Amino acid sequence: MAELDIVNLILADHASFRRDFETLLGLTDEQDPGARWDELAARLEVHASGEESVLYPQVLNKVDDAEDDTEHAVKDHNKIRDALRAVGEQEVATPAWWDAIRDAQYENNDHLDEEERDVLPPFRSEVPDDTRATMGQEWLAFRDEHFGARGLSGRDKDPEEYVEAHTPS
Repeated sequence: MAELDIVNLILADHASFRRDFETLLGLTDEQDPGARWDELAARLEVHASGEESVLYPQVLNKVDDAEDDTEHAVKDHNKIRDALRAVGEQEVATPAWWDAIRDAQYENNDHLDEEERDVLPPFRSEVPDDTRATMGQEWLAFRDEHFGARGLSGRDKDPEEYVEAHTPS
């Protein structure tokens, strides 16, 4: 069941994103960094939207005092989305594009570090294994359904409205 634990699946994505940014930053123009970026950007959106659909509603439901961390996570997802759009505004492989890639990497890594430190440990300790495994199946289904960011808007969400809508009454 550990392989289906949503926390393990999210951490595996985090490790992959860190590696992929480093790989991307090491590419030359001849190695088609634009295509690699497009794939990574789509995966980042699927990940953020998946967390907002599968993980954070349960964080709010099952972890005490999770409102601030959840609101902060949604704000971080918006910063990452903004950084993704900023990359798209630049011509591929120009100095400005590479700078925008590094900005996106910074926003993403900052969020991953905070989530790994502040959100996932209490979630893991307060949510039973079988619930996390069921959520892992939901996570994988979400990723399959939205592969390549299919059906996702990439639009920012209002963090306060998100928390209000997903907080149990």
